Amino acid sequence: MNEKAYFDADIDDGPIHNKAIAIVGYGAQGRAHALNLRDSGCQVIVGQRPGRGFEKAVADGFSPLAVADAAAIADVVCLMLPDERHGEIYSAEIDGNLRDGCVVLCCHGFSLLYRQVVPRDGIAAILVAPKGAGHMVRSAYEEGSGVPCLVALGPGAERQRHFPLALAYARALGGGRAGILETTLAEETETDLFGEQVVLCGGVSHLAAAAFETLVEAGYREEVAWFECVHELKLVVDLIHRGGLASMRDHISNTAEYGDYTRGPRIVDDHVRQTMREILAEIRDGTFAREWISETASGGKFLEQMRERHGKAPVERAGHAVHAMIAEAREPARQKDQH
Repeated sequence: MNEKAYFDADIDDGPIHNKAIAIVGYGAQGRAHALNLRDSGCQVIVGQRPGRGFEKAVADGFSPLAVADAAAIADVVCLMLPDERHGEIYSAEIDGNLRDGCVVLCCHGFSLLYRQVVPRDGIAAILVAPKGAGHMVRSAYEEGSGVPCLVALGPGAERQRHFPLALAYARALGGGRAGILETTLAEETETDLFGEQVVLCGGVSHLAAAAFETLVEAGYREEVAWFECVHELKLVVDLIHRGGLASMRDHISNTAEYGDYTRGPRIVDDHVRQTMREILAEIRDGTFAREWISETASGGKFLEQMRERHGKAPVERAGHAVHAMIAEAREPARQKDQH
């Protein structure tokens, strides 16, 4: 596996030309792929059932087909559906309609690594994973930049034939403007799940909520606690994103920096690090995947219960109150500008 980063100048876009690319699923990520690929001169087909995604695709100038029909005429079929839908849709509407030599592309390795999608002989699978949400993939492309991408070869893929195709696809998304790295299905999937669970989603959300609740329990007002524990997260994350942790520390007060060094290790202590190792082990041995697949197969009841419970949490109430207060304060100024 090559450790170099690939940029536009390193990539031949020929492998993607004259190929019919079916985007299956027109959500945020699917829409970004479809529009970026089309703007890069690719032949794009949208496979989408009737509904909101179908209407969005029509509004964007596509003529969506049934998923089975899109798969039957495509050279590359891109699964842009939620992970938990891949196995069902692939088995029912895609697998039997693919011609030998077709390529299945995923933007996250979950369904390939955990064998929810198993390409038959004659079908190759590749991974092109933009490191950003769909709206970022699109907006960065429109601004003339791009979102970094990871690419990998999956089951049935041959390096000489399919790696250039993966690079060309990532380039058409705009990834070559920011940098494309080669990875493996396991590395992309396991690190992605770990980052989501421990930092980006599970870690940040529960840390912010717990800190908010600690302040409120101590008698501080909810709105002030929300500003300190939630609102200012964006300021710090933006600094980290632009220049890394050291740069962030250069931009905060000496008081905040001292608190970072002395109190941070008490929050992320040896117990937390051990829990992180346990969560990573559950990802690597398939425990989390089996749990998530079982949850979706049973109708996702636990997920719905958690959405309802956390949607009513005090930290959410405080956030809504602050946003409403700010919106109300801005309204007179907005009306004045209109006049």
